Amino acid sequence: MIKLCVVTGNRAEYGLLRPVMDRALQDPDFKLQVIATGSHLDTRYGNGCEDIEHSGIEINEKIEMNLASDTSLGICKSMGLEIISLSEAYQRLKPDMVLLLGDRYEIFMAACAAVICKVPIAHIHGGEITKGAYDDCMRHAITKMSHLHFTSTKEYRKRVIQLGEAPDRVHWVGALGIENMKTMKLLTRQELEDALQIPLALPLALVTFHPATLDHNSAQTQFQPLAEALLHFPDLFTVFTRSNSDTGGDQINKLIDAYVRENPKKSAVFPSLGVQRYLSLMSCCRAVIGNSSSGILEAPFFKVPSVNIGTRQDGRIKPSSVISCGSFVNEIAAAIQKALDFDPHQDEAPNPYQGQDTSKQIITVIKQEFEKGIHLEKDFYDVEWRQ
Repeated sequence: MIKLCVVTGNRAEYGLLRPVMDRALQDPDFKLQVIATGSHLDTRYGNGCEDIEHSGIEINEKIEMNLASDTSLGICKSMGLEIISLSEAYQRLKPDMVLLLGDRYEIFMAACAAVICKVPIAHIHGGEITKGAYDDCMRHAITKMSHLHFTSTKEYRKRVIQLGEAPDRVHWVGALGIENMKTMKLLTRQELEDALQIPLALPLALVTFHPATLDHNSAQTQFQPLAEALLHFPDLFTVFTRSNSDTGGDQINKLIDAYVRENPKKSAVFPSLGVQRYLSLMSCCRAVIGNSSSGILEAPFFKVPSVNIGTRQDGRIKPSSVISCGSFVNEIAAAIQKALDFDPHQDEAPNPYQGQDTSKQIITVIKQEFEKGIHLEKDFYDVEWRQ
């Protein structure tokens, strides 16, 4: 039996990993282990552990990171605390493989601890680019620490191979978020309105804005133009989800709270919606606004236009429904208006993140790899190039 250990650090990542976790639970060849860390254990971001446990999934280890400070120094200290606790958790659980998704610092530390503990890593969503965040270099570092790779597009698969990973260990499977939207039963408008107590009869915008951590401007300076641009649309009801626990995330969340207090009839904020409510709300929206990857990967599936602000997601492949803009008030306002005028029937371009049975492919490949035998030593795969 393969002991597959999933490490999850935030709400969005868990929502994406859930189909793989469910398949591992249903497969007699796997024993699922779950480590929850990061914002799952911080009530400021909702209670992620409760969400996981209410879904019927057991959490084997809860790793406190003490995210009381969103400064660079505070986050570095949290990372140090996490790697100590994760190494101890790996020693107790003795997993055969660790499954990680994405690029955040919580996941980077999970990879570092796994390498030293000699546990092979399967990594999802490698090869992507996010120029405006320090997550970018962490993603590539996780790639180099990983044994198996599952990419969301063909181009990203090529990039992982370019990083020196052998092609037979790099698998294009599509984005897990797309699978969620294909298979999940979404809430009706009435169910959503009852659950969230917001007026779904009004035009809606779903807003998720995170710090661009490589931007020299403060988080407050990054967010303020968006707040001002939203005031240009008095008939648009804005639903905010909180920023993540990156450097400056607390500053943005305080500004969101202030905006909602000042505009209670046209806005609301939720620490965490959970994947079902989040996707259900997205399907009802006129636009998704901010700088989250969900506006690029998930929103196009519903043919909902998204406004991608600033540099945080620079480098990602963007479907035609994604409207990128600068960070000034007039640029954001113009992009929002363009999104509100968007005709979904004219958008027939294929979604580059579309896959087929993504979670099934991941579980199948992991099983096949163990049948062949896992060897931690890796050769560097040299890509031929022309001068």
